[in-house]
Amino acid sequence: MIMTSPPPGGAPQGPVHTEVPDGDERPRQVCRECGFIHYENPKVVTGAVVVWQPDGADAARILLCRRAIAPRIGFWTLPAGYLELGETTEDGAVREAREEACAEIGIDRLLAVYNVARISQVQTIYRARLLSRDVAAGAESLEVGLFDRASIPWDEIAFPTVRWALEQYFETEGRDDFPPFGNPPCASVEIG
Repeated sequence: MIMTSPPPGGAPQGPVHTEVPDGDERPRQVCRECGFIHYENPKVVTGAVVVWQPDGADAARILLCRRAIAPRIGFWTLPAGYLELGETTEDGAVREAREEACAEIGIDRLLAVYNVARISQVQTIYRARLLSRDVAAGAESLEVGLFDRASIPWDEIAFPTVRWALEQYFETEGRDDFPPFGNPPCASVEIG
């Protein structure tokens, strides 16, 4: 018997061993007593390039958060984080903006999907609008700010994927006729 979800009680019944299960190609943690196979899957990160542009304003301002948590404490990022169980990526992006910047946002469309295979992450980044200018640092942020393109602290951006998302946002600013972006060609992803 092969089980891919935890057996009753939530844990394997015996010791687990690393082996390649029948019909599989990769080593997995397997309980030989109950047949439970522990599959480790990539983590999904979701977030948004959040824009504040009130009527009549010349340029959009982008919401950035200065990280209060590792990795890359003190560096600037988009409001983003791990997707929770039972949550859509859109709902996760809205929640992360609320948690990190006390911001209420509306999702416009998918901007990009990045693959960070080195750390087994998939990142979904949306374009979104800030529904109110009222923002404040949440528990995971030292501070938050609204930046026009010229004032973004480019030398203090936390991760390559944040830089890509910002650049791709500016490339598509005012447009809705583009497919979602992915990793730029020949780009390296080194994340803290």
